[in-house]
Amino acid sequence: MEWERNEDICGDPDEQRVLLAALSSFYQYSRVAHYNTTHIRRQSFYALPRAHIELLTAPPISYLDTLSAVDDAIDSNAELSSAILKSGLESFGVRIQPAESGIMEYWHGKALPNDLEKARSTLRQFFRDWSSEGSAEREACYGRVITALQREQQARSATKLRVLVPGAGLGRLVFDLCCAGFNTEGNEISYHQLIASSYILNNCAKAQTHTLFPWVHSFSNHQSRSSHLKSVKIPDIHPGTVLSKVEEPGAMSMSASDLILLYGDKEQKDTFDAVATVFFLDTAPNVIRYIETIKNCLRQGGVLVNFGPLLWHFENDAPGSRRREKDYEQGKCILGRGKEGGGFLI
Repeated sequence: MEWERNEDICGDPDEQRVLLAALSSFYQYSRVAHYNTTHIRRQSFYALPRAHIELLTAPPISYLDTLSAVDDAIDSNAELSSAILKSGLESFGVRIQPAESGIMEYWHGKALPNDLEKARSTLRQFFRDWSSEGSAEREACYGRVITALQREQQARSATKLRVLVPGAGLGRLVFDLCCAGFNTEGNEISYHQLIASSYILNNCAKAQTHTLFPWVHSFSNHQSRSSHLKSVKIPDIHPGTVLSKVEEPGAMSMSASDLILLYGDKEQKDTFDAVATVFFLDTAPNVIRYIETIKNCLRQGGVLVNFGPLLWHFENDAPGSRRREKDYEQGKCILGRGKEGGGFLI
């Protein structure tokens, strides 16, 4: 998959710090996950009264055996995390200095708690996007978007539609659209997602390379330990092999940039036939900015295909923040307004 605007990252110190923090979070995944998930629980366990320890140690509870199984699951996840890290270092041109030089610290240890949580969340997201077990979820959202775009393609000439996918995440929708024959460009601002998608699309050697335990980090809301320790194989397909068998695939690329800054520019005006958004519009502090940007980069007669909730990500930010939550009817109104809004036919 072709990458764009990497030169902007290398030349921007702030962008570099965010990138290095993301890389560091995948590097620290194993140590932090073991500490937070099992080490602290073991300490608390051995502080219990002896009678309680004996009760929890004996079958069928076997609490210590459960913690050992969780450790094994984290080790398995860490293999995926390490592969993502290695791919990310190569994809973004981050030099791996010899350990004896003492300058590896320029990226090691940069992750903050929020970065570490994003790494865990990114690993969990592989369940939906790149496992066989996630196919039903993908069909419910990505499938509808692809079907809508195929109808639009049939209504037009034989020329392939050029599609933009903001919030491309782990790249599955971008890949599936490419396989369906659309020239597709993904856009993603999260380096955690960009690094992970780059690995799975470009560097993963074969299907079912990794065994992922997506739910292992939390002990809450499990009917049984077997559901807690459920594993899936990642990825369900090998992207390169599948793409090589597609008769007429579309082009595929990914941009690492803020949607508004890149696609709101006059150079991007009238460059796409369609924009496909899935679980994305509600990530905006001000959704009108997103709509203006989408309108700017769509050609005359272009379409916006959206799927997703109104789970506004900035709703609980501090008072005075620039958040603008809309309900469904208000959102439709903004999309349909003329010059002041999107001007879309709904």
